[in-house]
Amino acid sequence: MTEAHPTGSHVLRPDEERGEAPARPPVQGLEQPAHERPEQPAGQPSEQLPPPMPPSPAPAPMPAPTPVPSAADAASAPAPSADLRDRLGLVRAEVAKAVVGQDAAVTGLVIALLCRGHVLLEGVPGVAKTLLVRTLSAALDLDTKRVQFTPDLMPGDVTGSLVYDARTAEFSFREGPVFTNLLLADEINRTPPKTQASLLEAMEERQVSVDGVPRPLPDPFLVIATQNPVEYEGTYALPEAQLDRFLLKLVLPLPEREQEVEVLARHAAGFDPRDLHGAGVRPVAGADVLSRARAEVARVQVAREVLGYAVDVCRATRQSPSLSLGVSPRGATALLATARAWAWLCGRGYVTPDDVKALAHPTLRHRVQLRAEAELEGVTTESVLDTVLAAVPVPR
Repeated sequence: MTEAHPTGSHVLRPDEERGEAPARPPVQGLEQPAHERPEQPAGQPSEQLPPPMPPSPAPAPMPAPTPVPSAADAASAPAPSADLRDRLGLVRAEVAKAVVGQDAAVTGLVIALLCRGHVLLEGVPGVAKTLLVRTLSAALDLDTKRVQFTPDLMPGDVTGSLVYDARTAEFSFREGPVFTNLLLADEINRTPPKTQASLLEAMEERQVSVDGVPRPLPDPFLVIATQNPVEYEGTYALPEAQLDRFLLKLVLPLPEREQEVEVLARHAAGFDPRDLHGAGVRPVAGADVLSRARAEVARVQVAREVLGYAVDVCRATRQSPSLSLGVSPRGATALLATARAWAWLCGRGYVTPDDVKALAHPTLRHRVQLRAEAELEGVTTESVLDTVLAAVPVPR
Protein backbone atom coordinates (compact mmCIF):
# COMPACT_ATOMS: atom_id res chain seq x y z
CA MET A 1 0.00 0.00 0.00
CA THR A 2 1.27 3.48 -0.81
CA GLU A 3 0.90 6.85 0.77
CA ALA A 4 -0.01 9.95 -1.15
CA HIS A 5 2.75 12.49 -1.59
CA PRO A 6 2.23 16.25 -2.03
CA THR A 7 4.12 16.24 -5.33
CA GLY A 8 1.85 13.62 -6.87
CA SER A 9 4.27 10.71 -6.39
CA HIS A 10 4.01 8.04 -3.74
CA VAL A 11 6.21 6.64 -0.99
CA LEU A 12 6.83 2.91 -0.72
CA ARG A 13 6.29 1.19 2.58
CA PRO A 14 9.18 -0.88 3.93
CA ASP A 15 7.52 -4.14 3.02
CA GLU A 16 7.08 -2.93 -0.64
CA GLU A 17 10.74 -1.95 -0.85
CA ARG A 18 11.64 -5.56 0.06
CA GLY A 19 9.34 -6.88 -2.70
CA GLU A 20 6.89 -8.34 -0.15
CA ALA A 21 3.13 -8.07 -0.39
CA PRO A 22 1.85 -5.38 1.96
CA ALA A 23 0.28 -6.67 5.16
CA ARG A 24 -3.48 -6.19 5.30
CA PRO A 25 -5.23 -5.64 8.60
CA PRO A 26 -7.90 -8.20 9.47
CA VAL A 27 -11.47 -7.15 8.79
CA GLN A 28 -13.91 -7.76 11.59
CA GLY A 29 -16.49 -10.49 10.90
CA LEU A 30 -14.70 -11.98 7.91
CA GLU A 31 -12.17 -14.22 9.64
CA GLN A 32 -12.74 -17.90 9.03
CA PRO A 33 -13.18 -19.86 12.26
CA ALA A 34 -10.38 -22.27 13.06
CA HIS A 35 -12.69 -25.29 13.23
CA GLU A 36 -14.05 -24.59 9.69
CA ARG A 37 -10.62 -24.34 8.01
CA PRO A 38 -9.74 -27.45 5.93
CA GLU A 39 -6.99 -29.62 7.34
CA GLN A 40 -3.80 -29.92 5.27
CA PRO A 41 -2.45 -33.44 4.81
CA ALA A 42 0.80 -34.19 6.54
CA GLY A 43 3.88 -33.32 4.50
CA GLN A 44 1.94 -31.02 2.13
CA PRO A 45 2.68 -27.29 2.20
CA SER A 46 -0.09 -24.94 3.07
CA GLU A 47 0.15 -23.21 -0.36
CA GLN A 48 0.22 -24.81 -3.80
CA LEU A 49 3.44 -24.13 -5.78
CA PRO A 50 2.97 -22.55 -9.23
CA PRO A 51 3.28 -24.89 -12.18
CA PRO A 52 6.79 -25.19 -13.60
CA MET A 53 7.78 -22.75 -16.36
CA PRO A 54 7.68 -24.21 -19.87
CA PRO A 55 11.11 -24.97 -21.28
CA SER A 56 12.61 -22.05 -23.19
CA PRO A 57 12.85 -22.59 -26.92
CA ALA A 58 16.20 -23.54 -28.33
CA PRO A 59 18.14 -20.57 -29.74
CA ALA A 60 17.93 -20.12 -33.47
CA PRO A 61 20.97 -21.50 -35.25
CA MET A 62 23.48 -18.94 -36.50
CA PRO A 63 23.34 -18.40 -40.26
CA ALA A 64 26.03 -20.16 -42.18
CA PRO A 65 28.90 -17.87 -43.19
CA THR A 66 28.98 -16.73 -46.80
CA PRO A 67 31.28 -19.08 -48.67
CA VAL A 68 34.42 -17.32 -49.84
CA PRO A 69 36.53 -18.98 -52.52
CA SER A 70 40.01 -20.05 -51.62
CA ALA A 71 43.06 -18.77 -53.44
CA ALA A 72 43.08 -21.86 -55.67
CA ASP A 73 39.39 -21.46 -56.55
CA ALA A 74 39.85 -17.76 -57.30
CA ALA A 75 42.80 -18.44 -59.58
CA SER A 76 40.70 -20.92 -61.57
CA ALA A 77 37.86 -18.40 -62.13
CA PRO A 78 36.79 -17.89 -65.76
CA ALA A 79 38.51 -15.06 -67.59
CA PRO A 80 36.49 -11.95 -68.46
CA SER A 81 35.10 -11.44 -71.94
CA ALA A 82 37.79 -10.04 -74.23
CA ASP A 83 35.19 -8.37 -76.44
CA LEU A 84 33.70 -6.33 -73.60
CA ARG A 85 37.13 -5.33 -72.34
CA ASP A 86 38.17 -4.26 -75.84
CA ARG A 87 35.01 -2.17 -76.25
CA LEU A 88 35.70 -0.32 -73.01
CA GLY A 89 39.36 -0.05 -73.93
CA LEU A 90 38.35 1.84 -77.07
CA VAL A 91 36.73 4.46 -74.84
CA ARG A 92 40.16 5.60 -73.67
CA ALA A 93 41.29 5.99 -77.29
CA GLU A 94 38.22 8.07 -78.15
CA VAL A 95 38.65 10.34 -75.12
CA ALA A 96 42.32 10.82 -76.04
CA LYS A 97 41.19 12.45 -79.30
CA ALA A 98 40.03 15.46 -77.27
CA VAL A 99 41.80 15.19 -73.89
CA VAL A 100 45.57 14.82 -73.59
CA GLY A 101 47.36 13.18 -70.68
CA GLN A 102 44.44 12.11 -68.49
CA ASP A 103 44.35 8.36 -69.14
CA ALA A 104 44.32 7.53 -65.42
CA ALA A 105 41.23 9.71 -64.89
CA VAL A 106 39.46 8.05 -67.82
CA THR A 107 40.17 4.62 -66.33
CA GLY A 108 38.86 5.80 -62.96
CA LEU A 109 35.62 7.00 -64.53
CA VAL A 110 35.15 3.66 -66.30
CA ILE A 111 35.72 1.85 -62.99
CA ALA A 112 33.07 4.06 -61.37
CA LEU A 113 30.61 3.18 -64.14
CA LEU A 114 31.31 -0.53 -63.65
CA CYS A 115 30.76 -0.18 -59.87
CA ARG A 116 27.74 2.15 -60.15
CA GLY A 117 29.64 4.70 -58.06
CA HIS A 118 30.26 8.44 -58.19
CA VAL A 119 33.45 10.42 -58.70
CA LEU A 120 34.92 13.58 -57.21
CA LEU A 121 37.31 15.28 -59.62
CA GLU A 122 39.86 17.66 -58.15
CA GLY A 123 42.19 19.81 -60.20
CA VAL A 124 43.21 23.38 -60.85
CA PRO A 125 41.24 25.33 -63.46
CA GLY A 126 42.06 24.50 -67.05
CA VAL A 127 42.98 20.81 -66.88
CA ALA A 128 39.98 19.72 -69.01
CA LYS A 129 37.69 18.42 -66.28
CA THR A 130 34.51 19.48 -68.10
CA LEU A 131 35.84 18.41 -71.49
CA LEU A 132 36.75 15.02 -70.05
CA VAL A 133 33.17 14.36 -68.91
CA ARG A 134 31.65 15.56 -72.19
CA THR A 135 34.01 13.41 -74.25
CA LEU A 136 33.39 10.34 -72.09
CA SER A 137 29.63 10.67 -72.52
CA ALA A 138 30.07 11.00 -76.29
CA ALA A 139 32.28 7.89 -76.45
CA LEU A 140 29.76 5.89 -74.41
CA ASP A 141 26.71 7.35 -76.17
CA LEU A 142 25.24 8.53 -72.85
CA ASP A 143 23.25 11.63 -72.03
CA THR A 144 25.03 14.26 -69.96
CA LYS A 145 24.07 17.54 -68.30
CA ARG A 146 26.12 20.18 -66.57
CA VAL A 147 25.14 22.24 -63.53
CA GLN A 148 27.24 25.18 -62.42
CA PHE A 149 26.93 25.19 -58.63
CA THR A 150 26.69 28.76 -57.36
CA PRO A 151 25.84 30.28 -53.95
CA ASP A 152 22.26 31.09 -55.04
CA LEU A 153 21.49 27.66 -56.54
CA MET A 154 18.44 26.04 -54.95
CA PRO A 155 17.77 22.29 -54.48
CA GLY A 156 14.84 22.43 -56.88
CA ASP A 157 17.14 23.76 -59.58
CA VAL A 158 18.95 20.40 -59.44
CA THR A 159 16.24 17.83 -58.73
CA GLY A 160 13.25 19.50 -60.41
CA SER A 161 10.05 20.96 -58.96
CA LEU A 162 6.30 21.13 -59.29
CA VAL A 163 5.08 23.73 -61.76
CA TYR A 164 1.51 25.04 -61.90
CA ASP A 165 -0.15 24.71 -65.29
CA ALA A 166 -2.80 27.41 -65.71
CA ARG A 167 -4.43 25.60 -68.63
CA THR A 168 -5.16 22.43 -66.67
CA ALA A 169 -5.24 24.06 -63.20
CA GLU A 170 -2.91 21.29 -61.96
CA PHE A 171 0.65 20.95 -60.79
CA SER A 172 3.01 18.97 -62.99
CA PHE A 173 6.54 17.84 -62.25
CA ARG A 174 9.31 19.37 -64.32
CA GLU A 175 12.47 17.27 -64.27
CA GLY A 176 15.72 18.88 -63.22
CA PRO A 177 19.15 18.28 -64.75
CA VAL A 178 19.72 15.36 -62.37
CA PHE A 179 17.61 13.21 -64.70
CA THR A 180 20.51 12.20 -66.95
CA ASN A 181 23.22 9.55 -67.22
CA LEU A 182 26.30 11.64 -66.42
CA LEU A 183 25.67 14.66 -64.22
CA LEU A 184 28.57 17.11 -64.08
CA ALA A 185 28.28 19.04 -60.80
CA ASP A 186 30.79 21.76 -61.58
CA GLU A 187 32.44 23.39 -58.55
CA ILE A 188 30.13 21.64 -56.11
CA ASN A 189 31.81 23.28 -53.12
CA ARG A 190 30.58 26.75 -54.17
CA THR A 191 26.96 26.05 -53.29
CA PRO A 192 25.43 25.99 -49.77
CA PRO A 193 25.07 22.68 -47.90
CA LYS A 194 21.29 22.48 -48.48
CA THR A 195 21.85 22.39 -52.24
CA GLN A 196 24.74 19.95 -51.89
CA ALA A 197 22.44 17.69 -49.86
CA SER A 198 19.91 17.63 -52.70
CA LEU A 199 22.18 15.10 -54.39
CA LEU A 200 22.32 12.68 -51.45
CA GLU A 201 19.15 10.76 -52.30
CA ALA A 202 20.03 10.71 -55.99
CA MET A 203 23.51 9.35 -55.30
CA GLU A 204 22.45 6.70 -52.80
CA GLU A 205 18.93 5.66 -53.82
CA ARG A 206 19.14 6.63 -57.53
CA GLN A 207 15.83 8.39 -57.29
CA VAL A 208 14.40 11.83 -56.53
CA SER A 209 11.43 12.36 -54.20
CA VAL A 210 9.34 15.47 -54.81
CA ASP A 211 6.04 16.01 -52.99
CA GLY A 212 6.37 12.53 -51.50
CA VAL A 213 6.55 10.78 -54.87
CA PRO A 214 9.80 8.91 -55.69
CA ARG A 215 10.93 9.22 -59.30
CA PRO A 216 13.66 6.82 -60.50
CA LEU A 217 16.70 8.14 -62.33
CA PRO A 218 18.01 6.73 -65.62
CA ASP A 219 20.43 3.84 -65.63
CA PRO A 220 23.35 4.24 -65.67
CA PHE A 221 23.52 7.28 -63.41
CA LEU A 222 26.82 8.84 -62.38
CA VAL A 223 27.55 12.08 -60.52
CA ILE A 224 30.89 13.61 -61.43
CA ALA A 225 31.55 16.54 -59.11
CA THR A 226 34.47 18.91 -59.52
CA GLN A 227 36.17 21.21 -57.07
CA ASN A 228 39.11 23.59 -57.15
CA PRO A 229 41.90 22.70 -54.68
CA VAL A 230 43.58 26.15 -54.65
CA GLU A 231 40.74 28.59 -54.06
CA TYR A 232 38.58 28.18 -50.95
CA GLU A 233 37.28 31.72 -50.44
CA GLY A 234 33.50 31.72 -50.60
CA THR A 235 33.25 27.92 -50.73
CA TYR A 236 31.43 25.36 -48.58
CA ALA A 237 33.49 22.29 -47.80
CA LEU A 238 31.68 19.01 -48.42
CA PRO A 239 30.84 17.25 -45.13
CA GLU A 240 32.41 13.87 -44.43
CA ALA A 241 29.02 12.17 -44.78
CA GLN A 242 28.72 13.35 -48.37
CA LEU A 243 32.37 12.77 -49.24
CA ASP A 244 31.89 9.15 -48.20
CA ARG A 245 29.21 8.81 -50.90
CA PHE A 246 31.77 9.25 -53.65
CA LEU A 247 33.34 6.02 -54.78
CA LEU A 248 36.54 7.64 -56.05
CA LYS A 249 38.39 10.90 -55.73
CA LEU A 250 40.51 11.47 -58.81
CA VAL A 251 43.19 14.16 -58.86
CA LEU A 252 43.87 15.62 -62.31
CA PRO A 253 47.50 16.77 -62.48
CA LEU A 254 48.96 19.40 -64.75
CA PRO A 255 50.18 17.87 -68.04
CA GLU A 256 53.81 17.17 -68.76
CA ARG A 257 55.71 19.45 -71.12
CA GLU A 258 55.32 17.18 -74.16
CA GLN A 259 51.63 16.74 -73.43
CA GLU A 260 51.13 20.48 -73.17
CA VAL A 261 52.91 20.98 -76.47
CA GLU A 262 50.50 18.47 -78.00
CA VAL A 263 47.55 20.46 -76.62
CA LEU A 264 48.82 23.65 -78.27
CA ALA A 265 49.53 21.80 -81.52
CA ARG A 266 45.93 20.58 -81.68
CA HIS A 267 44.55 24.04 -81.07
CA ALA A 268 46.90 25.44 -83.71
CA ALA A 269 45.52 22.86 -86.14
CA GLY A 270 41.95 24.06 -85.54
CA PHE A 271 40.75 21.85 -82.66
CA ASP A 272 37.51 23.16 -81.17
CA PRO A 273 36.70 21.70 -77.72
CA ARG A 274 33.02 22.55 -78.28
CA ASP A 275 32.84 20.42 -81.43
CA LEU A 276 33.61 16.85 -80.39
CA HIS A 277 32.17 15.46 -83.60
CA GLY A 278 34.63 17.53 -85.56
CA ALA A 279 37.42 16.13 -83.39
CA GLY A 280 36.49 12.64 -84.52
CA VAL A 281 34.96 11.36 -81.27
CA ARG A 282 32.52 8.52 -82.00
CA PRO A 283 30.41 6.23 -79.78
CA VAL A 284 32.26 2.95 -79.26
CA ALA A 285 30.17 1.49 -76.41
CA GLY A 286 26.82 2.03 -74.74
CA ALA A 287 24.60 1.25 -71.79
CA ASP A 288 24.20 -2.38 -72.91
CA VAL A 289 27.97 -2.90 -72.90
CA LEU A 290 28.20 -1.42 -69.40
CA SER A 291 25.38 -3.64 -68.17
CA ARG A 292 27.03 -6.82 -69.45
CA ALA A 293 30.40 -5.74 -68.11
CA ARG A 294 28.90 -5.13 -64.66
CA ALA A 295 27.49 -8.64 -64.65
CA GLU A 296 30.96 -10.05 -65.33
CA VAL A 297 32.57 -7.83 -62.68
CA ALA A 298 30.09 -9.22 -60.13
CA ARG A 299 31.44 -12.71 -60.87
CA VAL A 300 35.08 -11.81 -60.19
CA GLN A 301 36.30 -14.07 -57.36
CA VAL A 302 37.92 -12.76 -54.17
CA ALA A 303 39.78 -15.10 -51.82
CA ARG A 304 39.27 -14.80 -48.07
CA GLU A 305 42.90 -13.78 -47.62
CA VAL A 306 42.41 -10.84 -49.98
CA LEU A 307 39.22 -9.84 -48.17
CA GLY A 308 41.16 -9.85 -44.92
CA TYR A 309 43.90 -7.74 -46.48
CA ALA A 310 41.40 -5.08 -47.62
CA VAL A 311 39.86 -4.99 -44.15
CA ASP A 312 43.26 -4.73 -42.47
CA VAL A 313 44.19 -1.76 -44.67
CA CYS A 314 40.99 0.07 -43.73
CA ARG A 315 41.31 -0.75 -40.04
CA ALA A 316 44.90 0.47 -40.01
CA THR A 317 43.71 3.95 -41.01
CA ARG A 318 41.51 4.07 -37.90
CA GLN A 319 44.57 3.47 -35.71
CA SER A 320 46.90 5.92 -37.46
CA PRO A 321 48.09 8.67 -35.07
CA SER A 322 48.03 11.20 -37.94
CA LEU A 323 44.32 10.73 -38.67
CA SER A 324 41.31 11.90 -36.71
CA LEU A 325 38.94 9.96 -38.97
CA GLY A 326 39.65 6.59 -40.55
CA VAL A 327 37.97 4.62 -43.30
CA SER A 328 34.43 3.44 -42.57
CA PRO A 329 33.06 -0.02 -43.45
CA ARG A 330 31.44 1.62 -46.48
CA GLY A 331 34.94 2.55 -47.59
CA ALA A 332 36.04 -1.07 -47.21
CA THR A 333 33.22 -2.26 -49.47
CA ALA A 334 34.12 0.47 -51.97
CA LEU A 335 37.73 -0.72 -51.99
CA LEU A 336 36.56 -4.25 -52.68
CA ALA A 337 34.31 -3.10 -55.53
CA THR A 338 36.98 -1.02 -57.25
CA ALA A 339 39.58 -3.78 -56.88
CA ARG A 340 37.22 -6.25 -58.57
CA ALA A 341 36.56 -3.83 -61.44
CA TRP A 342 40.30 -3.22 -61.88
CA ALA A 343 41.02 -6.95 -61.89
CA TRP A 344 38.36 -7.42 -64.58
CA LEU A 345 39.84 -4.62 -66.71
CA CYS A 346 43.23 -6.34 -66.37
CA GLY A 347 41.74 -9.54 -67.79
CA ARG A 348 41.60 -11.60 -64.59
CA GLY A 349 38.64 -13.30 -62.97
CA TYR A 350 40.10 -12.98 -59.47
CA VAL A 351 41.44 -10.19 -57.24
CA THR A 352 45.02 -10.00 -55.98
CA PRO A 353 46.45 -7.86 -53.18
CA ASP A 354 48.10 -5.71 -55.85
CA ASP A 355 44.64 -4.77 -57.12
CA VAL A 356 43.72 -3.57 -53.63
CA LYS A 357 46.94 -1.56 -53.45
CA ALA A 358 46.40 -0.03 -56.88
CA LEU A 359 42.98 1.34 -55.96
CA ALA A 360 43.66 2.24 -52.33
CA HIS A 361 44.63 5.87 -52.94
CA PRO A 362 41.74 6.96 -55.19
CA THR A 363 39.21 5.00 -53.12
CA LEU A 364 40.33 6.02 -49.63
CA ARG A 365 42.01 9.45 -49.89
CA HIS A 366 38.75 11.39 -49.38
CA ARG A 367 37.47 9.13 -46.59
CA VAL A 368 40.20 10.01 -44.05
CA GLN A 369 40.78 13.24 -42.16
CA LEU A 370 44.13 14.53 -40.93
CA ARG A 371 44.70 15.83 -37.44
CA ALA A 372 45.50 19.52 -37.18
CA GLU A 373 48.93 18.90 -35.70
CA ALA A 374 49.75 16.47 -38.52
CA GLU A 375 48.84 19.08 -41.13
CA LEU A 376 51.11 21.59 -39.42
CA GLU A 377 53.95 19.09 -39.72
CA GLY A 378 53.36 18.75 -43.46
CA VAL A 379 51.77 15.30 -43.37
CA THR A 380 49.41 14.52 -46.25
CA THR A 381 46.74 11.88 -46.72
CA GLU A 382 48.80 10.37 -49.53
CA SER A 383 51.79 9.87 -47.24
CA VAL A 384 49.59 8.36 -44.53
CA LEU A 385 48.09 5.88 -47.00
CA ASP A 386 51.58 5.01 -48.25
CA THR A 387 52.63 4.28 -44.66
CA VAL A 388 49.55 2.13 -44.06
CA LEU A 389 50.08 0.10 -47.23
CA ALA A 390 53.73 -0.46 -46.30
CA ALA A 391 52.87 -1.57 -42.76
CA VAL A 392 49.99 -3.98 -43.40
CA PRO A 393 51.28 -7.51 -44.17
CA VAL A 394 50.44 -8.71 -47.67
CA PRO A 395 48.98 -12.26 -47.89
CA ARG A 396 51.00 -14.72 -49.94
